[in-house]
Amino acid sequence: MRDILKMLQISVIIPAFNEGEIIASIVGRIREVLDEYGQSFEVLVINDGSSDETAAQARLAGAVVYSHPYNIGNGAAVKSGIRRARGKYVLLMDGDGQHNPEDIPRFLEKLTDYDMVVGARTDKSHRSAHRTIANHLFNGLASYICNRRIEDLTSGYRAMKTEIARRYLYLLPNTFSYPTTITLAIVRAGHSLTYIPIQTQERTGESKIRIVSDGFRFLGIIVKIATLFSPFKIFLPVSAFMFLTGLSYGLFRIVALDGRYGPTSAMLMTMSVVVFMVGLVSEQVAQLRFDRSESHPEKRETDPD
Repeated sequence: MRDILKMLQISVIIPAFNEGEIIASIVGRIREVLDEYGQSFEVLVINDGSSDETAAQARLAGAVVYSHPYNIGNGAAVKSGIRRARGKYVLLMDGDGQHNPEDIPRFLEKLTDYDMVVGARTDKSHRSAHRTIANHLFNGLASYICNRRIEDLTSGYRAMKTEIARRYLYLLPNTFSYPTTITLAIVRAGHSLTYIPIQTQERTGESKIRIVSDGFRFLGIIVKIATLFSPFKIFLPVSAFMFLTGLSYGLFRIVALDGRYGPTSAMLMTMSVVVFMVGLVSEQVAQLRFDRSESHPEKRETDPD
């Protein structure tokens, strides 16, 4: 049995909540693709407290099923799957039918050279206009934080080395924001990342994502990860804005109003220096924290949610 476990190469993880209508078809297609690919694999369906036949249908299709007693969240299901994965690589995909299993070999081929491979949705993908606009905004902000182009920050179709995925489990939220977190963490840690173009299909059933609440949550996650790994990216612009605002307002009072510089301008410029220094200290603390986590990655793999 131990030799069989060592032979596994690929663990496909599918978080699922009330996907009984489509999950058997997805698992069947995945198994067909990977049987033809010729590598040892397992398909893990994490049933996140479904009230339908998701778990039963997944088992009938040949998946290994682990069930949460109640709905915890998409990210929590992903974390449960990564903890239980036996493969050298993990591949994450949605259980609602929008991801094409036939793309799996393209992900796996890239993993020989990269630590993480993400499916970047093309313009032909089935997405609403407001989601497309939101994704462009998130991609731009993440690109600024990471100092590299992020093509699709929120794509849930991705593959990575299991060892690396477990290293950052303690950072992942229990919600749909986990792709955002794992992308920023891996890039900031210096791991290699690449994208492959994919075309998503129309999902089966109702979307589990709430645009307004999850959109603000995504934004909060980006800022949180930025302050964890690269706080100066946040503090420096804020400091510069406060300094320039105070300087401009002071000059305006002197030149246009023929008055004194004023306490407001002085306060803004003083606070800008304070914010700058806080950012500088935070950057050093973040670097020390990062060095410790990299020195002892095994301690992070079993951290609680």
